[in-house]
Amino acid sequence: MNALERAQALLAEVEQAELLTAEQAEAFRLRFLGSKNQLKELMALLKTLPTEERKQLGHLVNVVKQLAEEKYRAAQQRFSPKVQASLPADITRPGWPYMPGSRHPVAIVRDQIIDIFLRLGFALADGPEIEDDWHNFTALNMPEDHPARDMTDTFYLSRNPDLMLRSQTSNVQIRIMERQQPPIRIIAAGRVYRNETITYKAHVFFHQIEGLYVDEAVSFANLKQTILYFVDEFFGADYECRIRPSYFPFTEISAEVDIRRKGTERWLEIMGCGMVHPEVLRNCKIDPDRYSGFAFGMGIERPAMLKYGITDIRILYENDLRFLRQFISA
Repeated sequence: MNALERAQALLAEVEQAELLTAEQAEAFRLRFLGSKNQLKELMALLKTLPTEERKQLGHLVNVVKQLAEEKYRAAQQRFSPKVQASLPADITRPGWPYMPGSRHPVAIVRDQIIDIFLRLGFALADGPEIEDDWHNFTALNMPEDHPARDMTDTFYLSRNPDLMLRSQTSNVQIRIMERQQPPIRIIAAGRVYRNETITYKAHVFFHQIEGLYVDEAVSFANLKQTILYFVDEFFGADYECRIRPSYFPFTEISAEVDIRRKGTERWLEIMGCGMVHPEVLRNCKIDPDRYSGFAFGMGIERPAMLKYGITDIRILYENDLRFLRQFISA
């Protein structure tokens, strides 16, 4: 097929083309008007042809190009949003398959935990994620030289070394105690940040939820019963828990809570807790001789991973729709 025959074939193809959808119009544009369209190949042959044939081919190529431009321009107008919006709705067409939204598993578990403590009379509290040294460390009985500061690798703000991304939600407890005298019974949930190596079980940010109860004659027995109630409500009768001694600078006595499924051997630590240290109460202008209290804190990701059988914490933050769509009905 010589150049003229190819041009005539392209003309017939343009004349017969039906652009019924936006996708067909785009394919048509790429074939006849794009940067590597069919007409360019013919134009490259012009210099190899005799003068008479060159004139015929040049004229035919221009006709094909003009017709293609007109046809594509008309299709563009038909498929423009304004034109489409003005057309009457076709109620016989199937609806768009919109997927319903889903809640994130961390948000689901957070709300379930909060709901349990709200039923126990705790009120919901909140605080800033950018915090100063006093509320994040010092008021929690961690002065500058305290070794407990090494337990959390903190993100400091370079322009102001006194400011940091909070490493725990305990800052909310301090702020509440500073402006409110007992009785205090609050639950605080939010994101915290620690400069750690990202692995399947650790991340540079995660979520915590903390509780605080301060009043006259609050005892460790009150704390123990609160924890036992939470474990039974959240994890169910298939799980058992143990409370063992530990150390935290802001509580004395301090303990950690472990759980395991009945009939298994492996314990999993889920929270730290203890009686609020008298020095923390003094820092917040609360008389430790009159008032006592307990506090507890836990990560939200670990219960969420346990509840849904997730083995890698990183998948919680990758926004993979294949993962998130599993929680549409949650």
